Amino acid sequence: MTLPDLLLQNTYGKVAWGIVLATLLVSLLPASRQLSRRATALLLGFMIVVTLLPGKLSPAYWIALALQWPSGLLAGLCLVRLARPWRPAAAAGVMPVALACTIALFGTVLYLDALGLISLSLYFWGFGPRGAPLFALAVMVLCAAWIVQGRWRPQAFAALAALTLFTLLRLPTGNLWDALLDPMLWLWAVLTLAIRAWRKRERNSATNNQGVVSVKP
Repeated sequence: MTLPDLLLQNTYGKVAWGIVLATLLVSLLPASRQLSRRATALLLGFMIVVTLLPGKLSPAYWIALALQWPSGLLAGLCLVRLARPWRPAAAAGVMPVALACTIALFGTVLYLDALGLISLSLYFWGFGPRGAPLFALAVMVLCAAWIVQGRWRPQAFAALAALTLFTLLRLPTGNLWDALLDPMLWLWAVLTLAIRAWRKRERNSATNNQGVVSVKP
C-alpha cells in the first residue's frame, strides 16, 4: 500500500475543494445570469485562494472533517462544468446518464460494503499493489480510446486526469476508488438520475393528458 505525500495530499485537497465550491456557486445561478469567462475565472481563483488558507481559516478544513477530499473525477467534472463559458456544448451534459448510472450503482455497492451490509472488501482492494494499478491502466486506455473517437470526450479527459494523479502521485488517498468516487459525486449521479426520471414522468403524463383531450368529442 502506497500513500501520497502528506503535504501534496493537503494541497490537492484544498485546491479540489476550491474547484468544487466554485462549481456549486456557479450552479446556483439562474440560467439567465450565467457568469462570463472572466467572472468564472476570477471566482475559481478566489475560491482556490480561500481554500488554501492555513488551518482552520480554510473552509476546506471544516468540509474535510466530514467529507475528506474530493475525488479526482469530481474535481475534473467540476472543471468541465466551469468551462461552460468557453465550451458551451461540451459542458452542457456534464453527467451523462450512462456515467450517472455507473457511479450510482458502483457507489451504492461500495458504500454498502463499507458499512458492512455486504461483504466484498472492495474498498481495501483499491489499495492493492497490483490489481488496482492494472485496473487503473485499463481504464486509462479506455478513456484514451474514447477521447480519440470523440465519445464522452470531456468526461474521458476528467477520468484520465484523475487516474493519472492516482497512478503518479497516489492522490487523493492512495486508494483507487477514492480517485474515482466520493459521496458528493455519488449524490450528484443519484440526483441526476432522479431528476431525469421525474422529468420523463412529467412528459409522459403531459402526453397522456393531451391524448385524452384530443379524443374527447
